Amino acid sequence: MHATGRTRGQLCRTRPTDLVFVVDSSRSVRPVEFEKVKVFLSQVIESLDVGPNATRVGVVNYASAVKQEFPLRAHGSKASLLRAVRRIQPLSTGTMTGLAIQFAITKAFSDTEGSRARSPDISKVAIVVTDGRPQDSVRDVSAQAQARGIELFAIGVGRVDKATLRQIASEPQEEHVDYVESYSVIEKLSRKFQEAFCVVSDLCATGDHDCEQVCLSSPGSYTCACREGFTLNSDGKTCNACSSSSGSSATDLVFLIDGSKSVRPENFELVKKFINQIVDTLDVSDKLAQVGLVQYSSSVRQEFPLGRFHTKKDIKAAVRNMSYMEKGTMTGAALKYLVDNSFTVSSGARPGAQKVGIVFTDGRSQDYINDAAKKAKELGFKMFAVGVGNAVEDELREIASEPVAEHYFYTADFKTINQIGKRLQKKICVEEDPCACESIVKFQTKVERLLQALTRKLEAVSKRLAVLENRVV
Repeated sequence: MHATGRTRGQLCRTRPTDLVFVVDSSRSVRPVEFEKVKVFLSQVIESLDVGPNATRVGVVNYASAVKQEFPLRAHGSKASLLRAVRRIQPLSTGTMTGLAIQFAITKAFSDTEGSRARSPDISKVAIVVTDGRPQDSVRDVSAQAQARGIELFAIGVGRVDKATLRQIASEPQEEHVDYVESYSVIEKLSRKFQEAFCVVSDLCATGDHDCEQVCLSSPGSYTCACREGFTLNSDGKTCNACSSSSGSSATDLVFLIDGSKSVRPENFELVKKFINQIVDTLDVSDKLAQVGLVQYSSSVRQEFPLGRFHTKKDIKAAVRNMSYMEKGTMTGAALKYLVDNSFTVSSGARPGAQKVGIVFTDGRSQDYINDAAKKAKELGFKMFAVGVGNAVEDELREIASEPVAEHYFYTADFKTINQIGKRLQKKICVEEDPCACESIVKFQTKVERLLQALTRKLEAVSKRLAVLENRVV
């Protein structure tokens, strides 16, 4: 059996919730940035089961004053909600965050505005989005909100006062505080809230899946697998009988790393750890994996070519010793260098080996990337694109190989790139023959790990439900 599969989070159900967005539209939030906030709101709403007996949504808009854009009782359908969100306009004055939270407590979550009675079956949630330091106090009103059973999430943007976010948010704060460097990437947080509102359900048990042979459940999602003697197809759900042939496991891997000024020295150190995290998983040798490294900013610099180092220890030492270029962001020129130089025989590449490029960037390219990105894919290079912070999603998609969704990754914060590293590890190298005995033996271990992860998640959800019940009592 072969345990590779895909997550189907879109099939999860959302529990009934009274949800109020509390949105900062003060002078510091430019109109184009406020449009990004509206996109974020819409993406979260898209994932909800909206209705009078399901989830109700309200929006509070604030600056120096507070304006209720629409109450919880106003819209009974998703389509109506989305139209109402599109009509919201910024207020463009001061930043009275405490006043806005107080309004949410006394008005937005009142029964006259459509909020339902406190119950273990109905969650009350407020999501506060702000980009600045409030001109009033938030600590006391946030405590009042939580005492009334309202779960508070705080999203900060740009130069926001992070201490304020912590004062607003419910516990545990690591689950209730989020930060992005700019409004251009705030919509990336929508996935987190889509998952947060998802009710745990066993989609395998309910039959709400499309696995051909084996369904492995996890909270709100599942992965597909195949019985012994079969392998999983690229669609993630159907199976094929094993063949006796096995491909080469030789991989030539080149990292193409953004060393521009916007990365900053402390984050560049995290990037180096990210590279070494992946190197740790490789079988480095002349016959298996070779690693090369190229850094770029306003210019391109080869740190070391394929085949120069023959052990993980030497590669990791070279990565740690790499100096930071700290200039512009010429991603197009760097891609062209990779295409023209990095995978040539003279640079250590091996005929017949799989060619893999990992492009890491934190911002918009200052030159044209399309031609070089297209050429890399035409030459058969397997290209992964990793973006952080202000990286542009369209550029990441342009770089990534097909299927694009499996070859590009994004995170808002450099501190979480290690999570991308874990996902990349599973995709870089040619897999061993899944029909070989070793793979079959290992399948049981993989299933056990999945079941252990499921058990941990269910325990966490049970604890969270217990907390909500205690609030009601």
